[in-house]
Amino acid sequence: MLCIAATLFGVVGYQALVESGHGSHVSGHGSRYVDPAYFANVTDFPTAPPAPAVRPGGSTGYWRVDCGRNQEGRHNSDNVVISPGMVGGAHHVHDYVGNVSTDAFSTDQSLAAAGTTCGGDDKSTYFWPVMRIPGGTTGPGAYGKILVPDAVLIEYRGNPLSDVVPMPRFLRAGTGNPHGYTSGGVGTEHVQWSCSGKREHVGQQYPRCPSGQQVVRVFDFPSCWNGRTTDSADHRSHLVFPGASGACPRGTFPVPRLHVELSYTLPPGVDYAIDTFPEELDSPITDHAFYIDVTSEASMATVVDCVNSGRHCDS
Repeated sequence: MLCIAATLFGVVGYQALVESGHGSHVSGHGSRYVDPAYFANVTDFPTAPPAPAVRPGGSTGYWRVDCGRNQEGRHNSDNVVISPGMVGGAHHVHDYVGNVSTDAFSTDQSLAAAGTTCGGDDKSTYFWPVMRIPGGTTGPGAYGKILVPDAVLIEYRGNPLSDVVPMPRFLRAGTGNPHGYTSGGVGTEHVQWSCSGKREHVGQQYPRCPSGQQVVRVFDFPSCWNGRTTDSADHRSHLVFPGASGACPRGTFPVPRLHVELSYTLPPGVDYAIDTFPEELDSPITDHAFYIDVTSEASMATVVDCVNSGRHCDS
């Protein structure tokens, strides 16, 4: 799986960046810049290993939903999954698509009553750190102008070994580690960076892409549910990742696997960075995304039927 290559690269890449004294720095003129050690040519990234083999009974379909690109500019520094009720709890800015009401004080009831940028009746919330390039109006400590992705791909995928079961409404999920730099790369292997024309190469540094190609951020979410709760004390253990073969751990059940890709067109050679906690120094290894399922039971049943029947569906 992609995560194997990313894990190997993440350990080596993380050590190299630490040894170089990398980070986001302030120049003598007070402006921020990102350390060159954060960047690498995409062709120097590892080649992604093949996906797990699909066995008889595996679910091969996908359900794709269009939630826009956040052209409306919905941003805040909250994280209702990790820090509910805490305004600015993320200490960095998030992009949002889907539910239009998401903030620190959102509840299941308020999310269910809100509007959405997604097709169908998907009122789910999807969010991740903004990406910036130098220039433009910035807030305190911010690197530069917020970029709007050129494309946002949201897919619900199957399991290579079995059918999937419906996600429970209001399930919370996250992937990546917002503290990936200070934790030494722990929990970062399911978030990748790549380029649109070199998708066979994935890594955990900011990629330098060939001319005409887009920078791509890839998020794979956990998909083995404990069958009981929509959240847990650590916001992780109720929904975990399958093993390398695609098998879920004992006592968990495969649900549709959320897969998100963000694509950006950048000026040639420009530096860029995601927003992070201040102590994470704009490191690419801290990239992450979160999700709350706010689809109806009927709509989730339709998603599951599409995935389990091997069809490719759009909302």
